[in-house]
Amino acid sequence: MAKGALSDIGLKRDKNQDAYYISNKDKMPLYIVADGMGGHRCGELASSMALDIVKESFLNKKESLTDKESILKVIKESIEKANINIYLKSLKMKECQGMGTTITMAYIFKDNILIGHVGDSRAYLVSDGEIRQLTEDHSYINELIKNGTITLEESKTHPKKNMITRAVGSSSIVEVDKIAMEYKLGDILLLCSDGLFNMLSEDQINDVFNRETNMQRACEILTSMANEKGGLDNITSVAIKFDEVKL
Repeated sequence: MAKGALSDIGLKRDKNQDAYYISNKDKMPLYIVADGMGGHRCGELASSMALDIVKESFLNKKESLTDKESILKVIKESIEKANINIYLKSLKMKECQGMGTTITMAYIFKDNILIGHVGDSRAYLVSDGEIRQLTEDHSYINELIKNGTITLEESKTHPKKNMITRAVGSSSIVEVDKIAMEYKLGDILLLCSDGLFNMLSEDQINDVFNRETNMQRACEILTSMANEKGGLDNITSVAIKFDEVKL
C-alpha cells in the first residue's frame, strides 16, 4: 500500500487539535484521524488520548484480529474505551469539562476496509476516477439537510456548520458507526478532518487523486489548496492507495 499523511494548523487557529496515526507495519494496518474539541489545549488532549487508546487496544488484541467480525468488534470496543477514558479525564480536570474528539479510523483486512466512525471527520473512497463519502457526518447541519430544512449549498455558510451531535468523550456512552466494504486494485482511501473538506469540494479532492500518484504529495497539495481557500481550521489527511489486493 502507498501511504501519505499530513496535519497542518491552518491559517486561523492558534493550535492544532487534530491528530492522526498511520501504520508503518503491514501486520497492523491501522489508520486514524481525530479532531479534538475543547479549550485550554483540551482538544489536543482528547484527540491524542483517542489515538493512544485505540492503538493500544489493537496491539493488545492483535491475536484476535482474524476475521471481519472480530475486527469490527475491536474497533467498537476500542472507541468505547477511548470514550469513557476521555470522559472520566474531563470530570477530573475542571478546565477540560466537555472536551471530546471526532474519530474516523480504518483497519485493512485482506481485501476489506473496516471503518469505525464518530463525529464529522470523514472517510472517502476514490475508485474508477470517482469519489464517494463512506461515512455520515454526526452533525447538526447534516440533520438539517436530511430532514430538508436546508440545502447542501445553504449548509456551506450556515452559522452552526461546525456543531457536531456525537463525539468521543463528551458523554459516558457513545454510539459507534461501523462500515465494512471491499476495495479493489487502484482504489484510494482518504481519512480527513473537516478542515479539509470544508475548504475544498469533493470534485477538487477527486481531481488531486486522479492526477497525483504519490500519496504524500497528494496530501501536501490538498493542504496547500485548503490554506489557499482560507485555512479556517486545522487540516489533516491520511491517504492509502491500494496498489495490491491482499487475499
